[in-house]
Amino acid sequence: MFSFFKKKKIVAHLKLSGVIGNAGKFKQGIDFAGQEEQIKKAFSLKKAACVAISINSPGGSPVQSHLIYSFIRQQAKKHKKKVIVFAEDVAASGGYLISCAGDEIYANSSSIIGSIGVIYSSFGFTELIKKIGVERRVHTAGKNKSTLDPFLEEKNEDIERLKNIQLDLHKDFIDVVEKSRGSKLNKSDVELFSGEFWSGSKAKSLGLIDGIGNAHEILKDKFGEDVIIKKFEKSKGWLSQKLSSSSNQVDQIASILDERSIWQRYGF
Repeated sequence: MFSFFKKKKIVAHLKLSGVIGNAGKFKQGIDFAGQEEQIKKAFSLKKAACVAISINSPGGSPVQSHLIYSFIRQQAKKHKKKVIVFAEDVAASGGYLISCAGDEIYANSSSIIGSIGVIYSSFGFTELIKKIGVERRVHTAGKNKSTLDPFLEEKNEDIERLKNIQLDLHKDFIDVVEKSRGSKLNKSDVELFSGEFWSGSKAKSLGLIDGIGNAHEILKDKFGEDVIIKKFEKSKGWLSQKLSSSSNQVDQIASILDERSIWQRYGF
């Protein structure tokens, strides 16, 4: 009888897409500075029943991942709002770290989830420059300033130093996952923190996510068929688009190839 006067639930919906940290002047990606205002606006929506975040990212900068994760949790605590995260194609590495800001995480059964690890990759050109008769000259103040220079022979002590840094970063990542997922994690099946990644279906059985489903169906199930989803997404301005189209094409191609190589780790 009184359903006509029943208020519709409102949900604030953020979308984060791209390589994390790959968000310079004209690049499409995710970084804290570029997302801070949108995150604030979403959590400031007073009538919102919760904040939903859709994420589609193969990872990237560990620092930017942590900054965004921490800021989402701070805003959730400040505004006393629940956070529900929805993984799209990929929520891997830093993309999964940000997902851990959610009180609940959902994904498609075919989503790629996990990759809880740290990677560094480069090339070695020492034999090439010898072959073409090029001499590498490096002068430093500080004996370790040329660490991992691709044109110099690798040193065992440099590799060991890098591995120690990676272990520190990996521990930080593991701490975030364990704090977020807690007793939901199923550690008896596989090694969760090896850097391996899984389908959404397998990730659910491992406790890395809470369920299978997309944002619209899960939000309607939780808040009713007539739920109002208010989107908060950073738009690319007209001036930025014009400048981007006229910027250095070599830089653009290099950036695209770099970003593509990160996505391709997960088959995309």
